[in-house]
Amino acid sequence: MSISVWREHELELTGVPEVADPYTDVEVWAEFEHESGLRLRRPAFWDGGRTWRVRFAAPEPGRWKWSSGDESGEFDVTAADSEHPFYAHGFWRMSPGGRSLVHADGTPAILAADTAWALPWRATPEQVREYAADRQAKGFNAVLLMTVQPDMRAVGPRDRTQDESFAVGFEDLPEGHLNELNVEYFQYLDELLRILVDHGLVPVLQPVFQGFGWKGLEVAGTVVPPAEYARYCRYLVARYGAQPAIYLVGGDGSGREPQIAAGGEEVHATDCYGQPTGIHYRPHIQANAHQDAEWLDFQWCQTGHQGEHVPERVADMWRNLPVKAVANGEPTYENTRDLGRAAGWWQGHEAWSNLCAGGTMGVVYGAGSLWQWLLHPGETGQSEFFTAPGAGWREAVGFEGSSYVGLLPKILAGLATTDMAPDWTGAITGRALSVPGELFVVYRDNGGPVMIFDDAIPLGYRIVDPRDGSVVATGKRAAPRDPLPDPGGAPRVYICAADL
Repeated sequence: MSISVWREHELELTGVPEVADPYTDVEVWAEFEHESGLRLRRPAFWDGGRTWRVRFAAPEPGRWKWSSGDESGEFDVTAADSEHPFYAHGFWRMSPGGRSLVHADGTPAILAADTAWALPWRATPEQVREYAADRQAKGFNAVLLMTVQPDMRAVGPRDRTQDESFAVGFEDLPEGHLNELNVEYFQYLDELLRILVDHGLVPVLQPVFQGFGWKGLEVAGTVVPPAEYARYCRYLVARYGAQPAIYLVGGDGSGREPQIAAGGEEVHATDCYGQPTGIHYRPHIQANAHQDAEWLDFQWCQTGHQGEHVPERVADMWRNLPVKAVANGEPTYENTRDLGRAAGWWQGHEAWSNLCAGGTMGVVYGAGSLWQWLLHPGETGQSEFFTAPGAGWREAVGFEGSSYVGLLPKILAGLATTDMAPDWTGAITGRALSVPGELFVVYRDNGGPVMIFDDAIPLGYRIVDPRDGSVVATGKRAAPRDPLPDPGGAPRVYICAADL
């Protein structure tokens, strides 16, 4: 049997002792060793009955051996066989400076995440294929997901085609526990997440929300015992960690709930690939919990749902030490409550402003009615504040603003963006990023010439309209202090790079 690097490979284990409650009563691990001596350890997961599985993605080609208890085997791994970014370049990890994402081989990456929180318990495979094709075409590369419906008082049918329905991941979640795991739920989720990954969309896995939740009906994320929360985090790493993933162990809380540290430490201890782990905060919180924790890779603020641009929140976080990557993890949802709120180019301006303020991990987008996965316009049972009038999930997918956010990583693709930082000294401009001697990026919402004052800024330039990605000008400045030329009157992104 032969597989290629970074492709998920599944083994079924047959020698695990039978216990009364496999999910809660036993831990199972497998060891993988490359012919070079490299060793990786992966947790196995219970998949119903007597079935245990372990999933593994080999980071190196060659001969691999594996063992778990008395079971063992070996298999060959070939070089990358696909242009899929996560198979060709490996999973994401944090950059050397901790400010941005890179693939395992060092290729730079910028997150462009959509917010489809309720997809795991509401969507069908057919719907996810339609959604993923749209997001992939627009340039998105990640999706924020609540892995289970978190509201303890939510009720409704389990048929995903009925109004107010939701599938159930844990039967005892309404009592504030995570012990009675529903295997069929996660088997279904396997298919949904594989569709996302096949479309180049990284699942951003939030275990159990700490904030508003789905309908605001008492989330379990602040109630479940930390040990149960940590065990579930290990299960997510075991089941989904051999494919691209980000672990969002805190969701919409203060960041200081005891479940978050327990979950973060567990992910750090069990994920052999070092995929990013971090916290997503509620709007009215200082976003610096666990800043010095070894397990923490990133901090994501959110700026509320009022349609205000607040990039200073991101700038404040960028200054926190020790260094962690930052982003605005939840700008105002497009068309939330009122048509026109945070709509259209508002989303593009928001994305570029937050990136240049120091949110160099990437940008995030959301739409009213999409994040709840409303089955159709007017589905009952949801907060009117967070829904878009006249829209279900399918209509919300087509909101204009998503196109602008998805374009951002496309415009910067192939550039040396790793660990770029805000730069207010190289030019007279309000929003700029630089990698000294290699890259200088300016965003202006109304264009115009850019006066340059740093002789190290590369002379070659490209000027892009961020609304459609078109290149409106290219050239090479004759001298280091020559300005970047643009007549003004429209949004512009100016890129100066050593290889232009």
